[in-house]
Amino acid sequence: MNINSLKQKIKDIQNKRKSSLKISKRQSKQTYNFNTYKVNKDIKVEIEKRYNILNVIIILALLILVVSLFIVQVVGKEKYQKELENLTKTVIYGETAPRGRIYDRNGKLIVDNIPSKVIYYKKPSGITTKEEIKIAYKLANMIELDFSKLNDYDFRNFWIKNNQKKAKAKITDEEWQKLEERKITNDEIYQLEIDRITPEELAEYNDLDKKAAYIYTLMNTGYSYDEKTIKNENVTDEEYALVSENISELKGINTKLDWERTYPYGNVFKSILGNVSSSKSGIPAELKDYYLKKGYSLDDRVGTSNLEYQYEDILKGKKNKYEVMNDGSYKLIEEGKRGNDIVLTIDIELQKALEEILTEEVINAKKEANTEYYDGSFVIISDPKTGEILAMAGKKLKQNDDRTYSVIDFTSGITQSTAVMGSVVKGASHIVGYNTGALKIGEVRYDNCVKIAATPEKCSWKYLGRLNDITALAQSSNTYQYYTAIKVGKGNYQYNKPLVIDKEAFNTYRNTFAEFGLGVKTGIDLPNEITGLKGSNTTSGLLLDFSIGQYDNYTPIQLSQYINTIANNGSRMTPYLYKGLYNDKTSYDQNRKELNKVKTEAKYMDRVHEGFRAVMTYGLGRGYIDEVYKPAGKTGTSQSFVDTNGDGKIDKETISTTFVAYAPYDNPKVTFTIVSPNISRPDGKTDHQSSINKRLTNRVSKKYFEFYP
Repeated sequence: MNINSLKQKIKDIQNKRKSSLKISKRQSKQTYNFNTYKVNKDIKVEIEKRYNILNVIIILALLILVVSLFIVQVVGKEKYQKELENLTKTVIYGETAPRGRIYDRNGKLIVDNIPSKVIYYKKPSGITTKEEIKIAYKLANMIELDFSKLNDYDFRNFWIKNNQKKAKAKITDEEWQKLEERKITNDEIYQLEIDRITPEELAEYNDLDKKAAYIYTLMNTGYSYDEKTIKNENVTDEEYALVSENISELKGINTKLDWERTYPYGNVFKSILGNVSSSKSGIPAELKDYYLKKGYSLDDRVGTSNLEYQYEDILKGKKNKYEVMNDGSYKLIEEGKRGNDIVLTIDIELQKALEEILTEEVINAKKEANTEYYDGSFVIISDPKTGEILAMAGKKLKQNDDRTYSVIDFTSGITQSTAVMGSVVKGASHIVGYNTGALKIGEVRYDNCVKIAATPEKCSWKYLGRLNDITALAQSSNTYQYYTAIKVGKGNYQYNKPLVIDKEAFNTYRNTFAEFGLGVKTGIDLPNEITGLKGSNTTSGLLLDFSIGQYDNYTPIQLSQYINTIANNGSRMTPYLYKGLYNDKTSYDQNRKELNKVKTEAKYMDRVHEGFRAVMTYGLGRGYIDEVYKPAGKTGTSQSFVDTNGDGKIDKETISTTFVAYAPYDNPKVTFTIVSPNISRPDGKTDHQSSINKRLTNRVSKKYFEFYP
């Protein structure tokens, strides 16, 4: 094949390929156009579908909006208008409303409110010093005011406010230059002005000026937005009327009627009734967090101690509620009311008699020999079946400058002070013995002294001979209890040998004592009750001391609950003072509560009753209460210790005496508890021991049965 033919053949092949490629491209283009058309069609369908869904959503949203608007503007129009008004209106509250009154168990009023006239100042916006001074002088001419409390600094400050040019002239050019150069402060400049006022310049001011100066000082004491009391004591009707009539000329000065607590029985039981803050002081700083969390305002008047504090929620009044109108006036929207009246368990006449008797006997005891460290006693009268306290008082001696003594109230010590109670607790100790098998009913023992190695002998107050469990209580044998304690502690006693006991015996005693109310809080409705003092040493000999009430310390109210529990056949009731709402007997005794039942058999409690009855008929308690009242009870004497020089360390041994009783023994309706700490001293010039507890019990029990025969 020649060259030309080969070229022609190659050319034909190339043309053929080009022709095939054109056909292929044409076919591809057709296929692409078809596919593109199909995709575009699908997208259009999807868009239309989504558009329709969106339309439906919009229509539903508009429908919901229309329905909501209909509900708000038509159906709930009044409701939402009220809500809007509540959100946009300004509401303020008036002064603290008067508190509820307090009555005794027989309906006698013991705490009331009396109206109190008040003249006060509330600083208006934009008032000048010159205007305030002018108002102070006007007011000084209208009211009587003791300005002796005006101190020298405030007096000089008032002079400067009245004589600003003269005051500035007292500063030298050099001092002004130092101020400009910031070498001294404005306060230092002002102090120089104060210091350089001469006595002659102050002497130009008469009593009226001084009264105005004092009023001006009162107007500017504390925060500017606070109400400043100018006068709230002994405001006469004439003063009140004169100021009220001239309010328009006394910018910021106003009058109001406040209230004060009044006590028809004077100071009788007053310390336990408690205190209320004044309108001037408002909530005390130490109670601020407590009351603010309860929704109070800082200027509210609140209960600050004891029953006023304990029952604040019941006694507090409801304040007037005002709406502030657009013109600044007030519209009363909810009227306030006085707090709820309450009734106490206390018989105020019995309480009054008790306080008089206790005051007399405390003074009489102090006049006796060997009473150097005696400073007061406590008495509680209670109903054992309910826990109600009918009367209670504590009186403390205070030495005057002339070395005579006056008596002050110390009733708070009933829940907040402790003493070593002594043999009165032997009823509970007997129960420990019976329960553990360490003591048998009728068990006979000889009253021999107990001697543990390296310790002094432990004896009764005298040798008492042969005793059983009843006569041991009647004669208050210590050694009888020692032998019980040794058995409870699983000890093996030998005279003058070491004694090892199971230390768990301390818990055994304490657990049973707690069931009677000793060493635990009683639950009395007063704040700040303490639990007493528990010893931590578990030396064997101390268990013996514990069994006769010579180790742990208890409060007088715990001792009262103890004798109540015995009188009530083992039911420990909460002692309480709040009986209920006045004129609502359905609320009475809501505080009555049984805390627990002493875990023992009835025959053992009966044995304690028999022993306590023996105490009062032929034992150490004979003559304390007239036999006609059928009493049962127990005396107590204990070693105590006092801090005589106030250095926080006990340095003198003393003797304390106690007494508990209930009557009548076959159906107890009353208990008596007497505690006289540090009544005598064992190392005194004489061994005399005052019989104040016997005198107190005798007089108080007679007085009680006069009221409740």
